[in-house]
Amino acid sequence: MERGRLPGVSAPEQIVCHADMDCFYASCERLREPALRGEPLVVGMGYEPGTTNGAVATASYEAREFGVESAQAISEALELLPRKIDAAQNGGSVEEAGFYRPVDMEFYESVAEDVRAIIHEEADTVREVSIDEAYLDLTERVDWDSVETFGRELKSRIESEVGVTASLGIAPTMSAAKVASDHDKPDGLVIVESGDVRSFLADLPVEDVHGVGPVTASRMRELGIETAGDLADADPGTLETEFGERGRRVHRFARGEDERAVEPKGRPKSFSRESAFHEPTDDEAEQYERIEQLATAVAERADRRGVLYQTIGIKAVMPPFEVHTRARSLPGPVADGDLLREVAAELFEEFADERIRKVGVRVSKLSFGADEQPSLSAFESDDDSPDSAAGQRSLTDFD
Repeated sequence: MERGRLPGVSAPEQIVCHADMDCFYASCERLREPALRGEPLVVGMGYEPGTTNGAVATASYEAREFGVESAQAISEALELLPRKIDAAQNGGSVEEAGFYRPVDMEFYESVAEDVRAIIHEEADTVREVSIDEAYLDLTERVDWDSVETFGRELKSRIESEVGVTASLGIAPTMSAAKVASDHDKPDGLVIVESGDVRSFLADLPVEDVHGVGPVTASRMRELGIETAGDLADADPGTLETEFGERGRRVHRFARGEDERAVEPKGRPKSFSRESAFHEPTDDEAEQYERIEQLATAVAERADRRGVLYQTIGIKAVMPPFEVHTRARSLPGPVADGDLLREVAAELFEEFADERIRKVGVRVSKLSFGADEQPSLSAFESDDDSPDSAAGQRSLTDFD
């Protein structure tokens, strides 16, 4: 049988991967503070001195053992899991306490971009749905015989190059891939092959079906629908009466029927490539060689997509995870690999004598289609120092 095709079906069958980073904010904090690994950790807002309300953004798996959950009020979380510093000062049990850190979205976005760069290298079509999850269309990349190897290699790349763990679900549909990625967290890899989706879902609680929230699940249980299998067997007309079009949609999902294709959300805002050194290095020759390689890769990707770019940026990450970025905006959009390599090298100059663990190159302010490209003479400018307004971009400019 031809790869990716079922008997009697003319169109290629999809192979979809849903990638979901495990406790992402907590994982990011552990990059900065390795001592937090294995400790109960809560990331949120509202527990700082002088604040009286707030909510949990992420709770590590260790913190969840104490009953702390995402979206929970910080006041409730602190009752379940006191801060270690408070427990120590008040004579409480430090073993029954945890660490709390405030949300730092700027830092999390920087780490997320490292993950995105890998994901976009591994799949031609990616749909990013949040800072820590995305769908990948693998239909043209792998077949069912090689998909497990692909998944393990992708997980390994994310963990070794970025330092966070991902759970992957791979299935013929987007909805089944989403359920699969949640099925064996953390650090999971669950593959549901064609023809197995309905049986995989059958015994799962109905709230595990993609699109069934807690309120809907509660009402379904009142109707005797306890599992995904029950939902698959339910009368679609009754479901539509009770839940509207969503009732029919989740009924299809429970039956393994989902014709949605993985489609990007709009055009990309940037192209980037990043690479970590095996060990932090202050070898300038090695650093510049890596910058040149990354700039070349970014330029080639832009060329393949027929995209012009107007802003060029670099990232330098120093141990343990100190992120620095610089960027320069050009007078107009270009597609010029030589210029990209030159500007990237110039932007990196102020970091060249530092110990660097990772470097990155990015282009942004993209132009799609038949935009007019100015001549190179337009870029002869004296305003190119790192201290200029263009040189001193914020981290969010790089992201």
